[in-house]
Amino acid sequence: MPLHSSLIAHLAHIFPTGALYTEPADCWAYGYDNSRRHALPEAVVFPTTHEQVVDLVRLCNQHGIALTPRGRGTGTTGATVPLSGGVIVSLERMGRIVEFSPENRYIVVEPGITNQAVQDAVKAHGFFWPPDPTSAAYCTVGGNLAYNSAGPRAVKYGTPRENTLGLRAVTGAGKPLRVGVMTSKGVVGYDLTRLLIGSEGTLAVITEATLKLTPLPETKRTLRAVYASVSDAARAIAKVMAQPVTPCALEFIDGNAVEMIRQYSRCDLPPRANALLMIEVDGLVQGMDAAVDRVSAAARTEGLLELHVAQTEEEVAALWQTRKALSPALRKVAPQKINEDIVVPVSALPALIAGLDQLSARFGLPIVNFGHAGNGNIHVNLLLDPNKPGEKEKAHDCLNRIFALVLTLRGTLSGEHGVGLAKRDYIDRELEPNALQLMRDIKRQFDPNGILNADKLFPLI
Repeated sequence: MPLHSSLIAHLAHIFPTGALYTEPADCWAYGYDNSRRHALPEAVVFPTTHEQVVDLVRLCNQHGIALTPRGRGTGTTGATVPLSGGVIVSLERMGRIVEFSPENRYIVVEPGITNQAVQDAVKAHGFFWPPDPTSAAYCTVGGNLAYNSAGPRAVKYGTPRENTLGLRAVTGAGKPLRVGVMTSKGVVGYDLTRLLIGSEGTLAVITEATLKLTPLPETKRTLRAVYASVSDAARAIAKVMAQPVTPCALEFIDGNAVEMIRQYSRCDLPPRANALLMIEVDGLVQGMDAAVDRVSAAARTEGLLELHVAQTEEEVAALWQTRKALSPALRKVAPQKINEDIVVPVSALPALIAGLDQLSARFGLPIVNFGHAGNGNIHVNLLLDPNKPGEKEKAHDCLNRIFALVLTLRGTLSGEHGVGLAKRDYIDRELEPNALQLMRDIKRQFDPNGILNADKLFPLI
């Protein structure tokens, strides 16, 4: 049902000309994200202040209108798709740096600022914000917080939950809220900051974040280790993570991915290469050689075909070129692939990859695996042709088995992409009934009328 004219008039009172869209053609682009799912919102608004967000949430409560928060739509799980129509609140115009305190190692920003803009702002002062998703140049900090999106550096530096001190937000009931601290320590009350991070806009709309900064390392070294088999690489991952030097990145590419890279780009890998690790070590200049030696020794397991340590920036770029060639190759082969984001304990990686290979053979679907091996976070790509009769059904049956495998290995169904719509109907396999009920109760406390990002995150009742 279209929005009532009185509601449109109230929205126009809150949002000036150019900050409110109601024409379907204008609203269309805000109805989808990188999951390729789409639903048309009835209005899109672009707040620039916390107060506008408060007024908006209260107005939507009064009229019983669904409200879906959104950054720039880089998410892959459909979490920003407005299933119930209603209003999209796009936070992309709230992109200011509110405060920067190098001496206290924090920066206060609005949610619409991009991850890259934060990195650029603090780099000149010798700092960085550890979360580094692949889409950093375009994705917003608000989106990073909503999904708890991390990236390769999480293996050493943690996720947004470990790198955010506090938040300013508006609950689903329209109540303004400040949570967290401005200090590096604080234990007063429940940790609502970590609760809101990763909640995918179902509890509150974040309007400001105090991000904890980390000093930039003095230097960094890049290594590439190539193995004859995935099991050889998996053993190396376990050994690397068991020694004292924690890499700042430990990326894994399986044999199927290696073969795809060979087919669609220039590749300097040995002929028998069936898995590779990209490893980065950072820290002080003094002691870096010893740290690289420690990591290299751990990586020298049976089945190692080649271990190369880059000595120049050009060599670093050349080593990473193999990894960067993978995503374009996947898009060429299967533009409508299913990309899942699962995590298992590092020690379970060999069993995971072996199980995925068995499922690939059983269902006749190529499965390409790569990801952040240091914390067991693997991106599982099912390559399918949706135009083939029965292919979609077969792929989803295979996905169902993949999730069962992950849980058997004591893993989790999402590491950094979130739940949204894509995994909504699976999470009750991972969460016990009492825990799931408590989460639903928390949702009602924050959003009693259920207007915020409705029908996401939890299985429908």
